Amino acid sequence: GGSANNLLFTDPVLTVLSNDLSQYVQNILTTCVLLFSMLVGQTYYFMYQQQELVFYALFAEVTEAKSLLEQISLISYGRPGLYPSLLSRMNDYVQNDLKLLSTKDPIAVTSALPKDDPLESILYATSVGLPGSIYETVKSLRQARANRCGAMQRKLPALHIYMLRLLGLIVLAAFPVCGSGSMAIAPNVLVLQSYMFGILAFALCLVLNVVEELRNSRKRGAYNVDGILEVMVGGLEQELE
Repeated sequence: GGSANNLLFTDPVLTVLSNDLSQYVQNILTTCVLLFSMLVGQTYYFMYQQQELVFYALFAEVTEAKSLLEQISLISYGRPGLYPSLLSRMNDYVQNDLKLLSTKDPIAVTSALPKDDPLESILYATSVGLPGSIYETVKSLRQARANRCGAMQRKLPALHIYMLRLLGLIVLAAFPVCGSGSMAIAPNVLVLQSYMFGILAFALCLVLNVVEELRNSRKRGAYNVDGILEVMVGGLEQELE
């Protein structure tokens, strides 16, 4: 190990690195930084778009749910046996489906059997032979739920994040090689470069953590939508009570 370091960090090697007339090392660093910035930028844009689609889907779904609750109140007016049953199924949908978007797997919600779907039971309870008058509302609400599940589904595998981190490590490893050539001119400049390298490492870790936070938005975190959803369904829950 010591002999290898002596061969690598000799005065001629440091002089070549400081001049770098062929710009070989700088081109390697530039290529790594360009690849890293392109992949991280595209990943962040994709994940932020997905987060935006989640909000659009939630607003549409809550609006359709309120429309369905209004129609349930209208068609079951004067039918005391039907009204509590429909409200119970609607409350089951809100509490065990809509509000559990961060804990329930979107695939499991979509693949559930019709008999386990509260919206399906509402449709059957209000239909005799032919679909009832609330068929279109239930259909729109189920479509809005499908859009929400599609937006919440994780689309980037963990391998993608590991590859970004590996590329970030390559970028960080290339910087000390480029800066080591300064020792041939001014050895004390390494102190300043060490501070700048620390800032760079912190910035890269911060960017990767933001991307990871967006990817895991279903968990509790800065980009989690549970708090906003609580406010959105607050009025709906009051009407159900």
